[in-house]
Amino acid sequence: MRRLIAPAADAPFERGPVPSFSIVIPAYQAAESIADTVASALGQTLRPYEVIVCDDGSTDDLDSVLAPYREQIVLLRRPHRGAGPARNAALRVASGDFVVMLDADDVYEPDRLSALAELAAARPDLDILGTDAYFEVETGLNGRFYEFTEFEVEEQRLGIMERCFVAWPALRRARVLEIGGFDESPEIAPAEDWDLFIRLILGGSRVGLVDEPLMRYRKHPASMTANRSRALRSRVAVLEKTRLHPGLTIEERRYLDQCLARARSRSVLVDAKGFAAAHRQGGRRRLLALAARSEVPTTTRLTLAVAAFVPPAAIRILGWTERRTARSRPRRAVSSLLVTGIRRADARAARRREPQ
Repeated sequence: MRRLIAPAADAPFERGPVPSFSIVIPAYQAAESIADTVASALGQTLRPYEVIVCDDGSTDDLDSVLAPYREQIVLLRRPHRGAGPARNAALRVASGDFVVMLDADDVYEPDRLSALAELAAARPDLDILGTDAYFEVETGLNGRFYEFTEFEVEEQRLGIMERCFVAWPALRRARVLEIGGFDESPEIAPAEDWDLFIRLILGGSRVGLVDEPLMRYRKHPASMTANRSRALRSRVAVLEKTRLHPGLTIEERRYLDQCLARARSRSVLVDAKGFAAAHRQGGRRRLLALAARSEVPTTTRLTLAVAAFVPPAAIRILGWTERRTARSRPRRAVSSLLVTGIRRADARAARRREPQ
């Protein structure tokens, strides 16, 4: 029996049928990696309903790499516009009950779909299904996703605004289409998946987890470093968009504002560190301009001003402050903490009553 984690159900329900799964793979310049990805999708112990690869305007030799799989996959082609539009194109032609996200350089373990199916049948009320994942670097496996990101059980509406605790999930296709799919706005990328999860959860969807690492996310340090500033700016854009959601309660809006302040601080601090590290002409002027931005939290503005006048220590000051900001956690209302504590106590009591 696998360990399944999910919020308490609102009402009793019967075990559901095993749904069908469409695996969706956006691909751009992925000829070097996509063969392993597609092979892992087709090699599942529970056969996927379909595997859809959307070529997002690649100019490499993707065709020859995919040639051995052409009879087993659906291949779409479109001009290059990014992962979000590519996933939307695949969503529109998919037929499975759930669409499962898979990037073109990652791989599934053979029983990932089987585990997701077990969770879906046990909890047919869930719209978002996930598993843990290994991080893989050039030297081998390097930890698991949920070692670094806490899976939110009780307060998923608050948790998803604080952090993206959903990793490469299966999504109920009808719900994704109902809310309009992935946001294709350039300022949202590459956080369009987090934006989608936020909209799903604020719209009433819930997330369940199979607590096993059943895929491998391949990390590329050079790419991650190059895209960090853009990723942090996209998080700010997602949270600014979320502030317009009509379903937020007063408590949720206050919590969101804390999350947004933290995201703005991190984004500005990383940009400032880049200015300082590059020793660009006019670096002090750039740092002071960032410090003058009214939307940036006051403590961060003071840090930027200090860094502007102590160039030898600027990188160290900015880096330390950004790491400290990243580790900080927004404060939840006392009522929310009490509910969470009660639910956790009930869960512990239930586990003690389970037969050994």
